[in-house]
Amino acid sequence: MILAVNYIISRRATVSITVVRLLYAFLFILCCVLLSACSEPSELDSSNKLHLHTGQVMGTWYSVKYLPPSNAERSVDDINTEIHAKLARIDLLMSTYKATSEVSRFNAVEPGVWFDLSPQTYEVIELAQDISAKTLGAFDISVARLVDLWGFGPEQRAHHIPDADQLKQVLTEVGYENLKLHGSQLKVQKKTPLHIDLSAIAKGFGVDQVADYLDRIGVESFLVEVGGEIRTRGMKPNGQPWRVAIESPATGQRGVHSVVNVTDLALATSGDYRNYFEENGQRFSHTIDPKTGAPITHNLASVTVISSTAAEADALATAFSVMGPDQAMAYAKAYNVSTYLIVKEREGFVGKASEAFLAVTRDKL
Repeated sequence: MILAVNYIISRRATVSITVVRLLYAFLFILCCVLLSACSEPSELDSSNKLHLHTGQVMGTWYSVKYLPPSNAERSVDDINTEIHAKLARIDLLMSTYKATSEVSRFNAVEPGVWFDLSPQTYEVIELAQDISAKTLGAFDISVARLVDLWGFGPEQRAHHIPDADQLKQVLTEVGYENLKLHGSQLKVQKKTPLHIDLSAIAKGFGVDQVADYLDRIGVESFLVEVGGEIRTRGMKPNGQPWRVAIESPATGQRGVHSVVNVTDLALATSGDYRNYFEENGQRFSHTIDPKTGAPITHNLASVTVISSTAAEADALATAFSVMGPDQAMAYAKAYNVSTYLIVKEREGFVGKASEAFLAVTRDKL
């Protein structure tokens, strides 16, 4: 059996934590089947066999497919242990579901207090702030309390339209400008009682941490995936590029919308087609607009971004999801961002690729 793809992308696709885990378990099994089915005979030769390492961390599944380095300095078991340790470390630092995480402890401090950060968390927040400024607040890690109000956060609230007065009050506290960083001392301070949520960038950062580690130890061919964020290096042992399938956003079904080459790059996809709730006949997405405090209402169903790092691709995919199709494509053109938008129109779902996206994928979508 020969299949055309190596991985299917899907993110943030449920309405409860329990369903999230079930969904990713399903995707994990599906991806393993696809990965195995896509192997050519030359890949399975004992002299250049790709190794598949999988696990669960950060509330999702991860998968790393790599060609072990030829030197004997590190065994496959040692490499796998280090991969998991790096991801587990990020989870311990940045999870909003762990009360003792660095992010949770910062969320608990009062405004005006300088809070010491690890180098990893500082790096992620600094990148998040930079992207927030460039996207004029479309990406904003200070939306955690808004996300909780709508029932999509770690507090496990019921999914419903929040009280208008409470929403208005929380919205006054939100804003990336209310975070202040002290670079030389790796500290952060908040001006309002806001909470931060790094879920739209931390998984991408985790992918980068693993990819950078594999680079350092001499791994020349790999595909790293955490919760739908991907980064690749080199070609597969059969000389073919890594190919990634972008999932169709059609409700109630799973399928492939487009397939792209991803070589020495990172890719992230964001969409509102799985994670939402309905009330009084109206659908409410998990993607919250930081400016309005409400879920997005435009017709942009899915966003895929390709970048040099998974953290940047992760954050920009979320920012574009907030912006909507016109503003997102305008930004992509202005800043030469490789992006692929799937827009829901009368005739169905229509894909729209930026020139930069077509240039790096070398595919006709």
